[in-house]
Amino acid sequence: MRAVRLESIGSLTMRSVEKPVAGPGELLVRVSVAGICGSDRHMYKGEYPTAIPVTLGHEFCGIVEAIGDTVTRFTGGELVTVDPNIACGTCRACTQARPNLCESLTAIGVTRDGGFAEYVAVPQAQAFVLPADLDPVHGVFSEPLACCIHAIDKARIRPGDSVAILGGGVIGLLMVQLARLAGAGEVVLITRQQSRRQTALRLGATHAFDPAASDTIASVREVTKGGADVVIECAGVSDTLQSGLKMARRGGSFVLFGVTPAGVEVPVLPFDLLVNEVDIRPAYLNPFTHSRAAAMVASGALELDALVTKTIGLEEVADVVGNAPLPGEIKVIVRP
Repeated sequence: MRAVRLESIGSLTMRSVEKPVAGPGELLVRVSVAGICGSDRHMYKGEYPTAIPVTLGHEFCGIVEAIGDTVTRFTGGELVTVDPNIACGTCRACTQARPNLCESLTAIGVTRDGGFAEYVAVPQAQAFVLPADLDPVHGVFSEPLACCIHAIDKARIRPGDSVAILGGGVIGLLMVQLARLAGAGEVVLITRQQSRRQTALRLGATHAFDPAASDTIASVREVTKGGADVVIECAGVSDTLQSGLKMARRGGSFVLFGVTPAGVEVPVLPFDLLVNEVDIRPAYLNPFTHSRAAAMVASGALELDALVTKTIGLEEVADVVGNAPLPGEIKVIVRP
């Protein structure tokens, strides 16, 4: 079969490899659709820890083609979405119901072969059934949505709260929709690209600002009458982390979600955090939220088609992952 392999930092290549076999407790999934994530680009550049060599692709859904011994939850033929993050279940974090902080965490498409391939073998516990008639393109959003739901849980948005979201990629635009569903009164998106700002306004944002054209800190403070109750950083860059902290009102919350490359240091002003009691809440991965995300996708509660900007085959994955997103790009879909 064909698979897109990360063979060294900066080297992503499509190879012909042996088709996997479903081992005990595993499913063999024929990949219908995969999604390219910003984390794939971080892994390609060596900015996020991963195994090498490995088949990338942690956002995917497909059809169960075969089942291994001891599999009891599946019979074959189901459309499934897959939670890539595999916790050990026994370490201190796992026993405290924090599997995203598992000491032995492994991940499909990160430390074991993933969905940028025609087939992938996955533990049955990681798979969640989707409606058979669901567009698999929608199903592939389950993984990023699961991570976003965890961030929204950490944000603790109350009805009427003001929410500022920094970053207008697929994550930021999912956050816009989730914030409105959580009852936010004002939702402000900050991103440089006009097309993304327009999309955000169509999806429920009340304001959208260009950080290159205005003082976004002042703009957010003006429309929220003193600062946002919740700020969600989705870009993973130093500037947005620094400006986002300054957008939060006194007693507000700052949710750190975007992946800043490992080793990057960002200066902050501890005195300001102290006297304003800004609560910093990192949100990492998707503890117990993948099933909720799958159910939300199946319900049609979110507008997902507007987030898909390009569809490619496996032969184009290396080029897309190896380069910066194109202007206007939101989510690139891969159809093996």
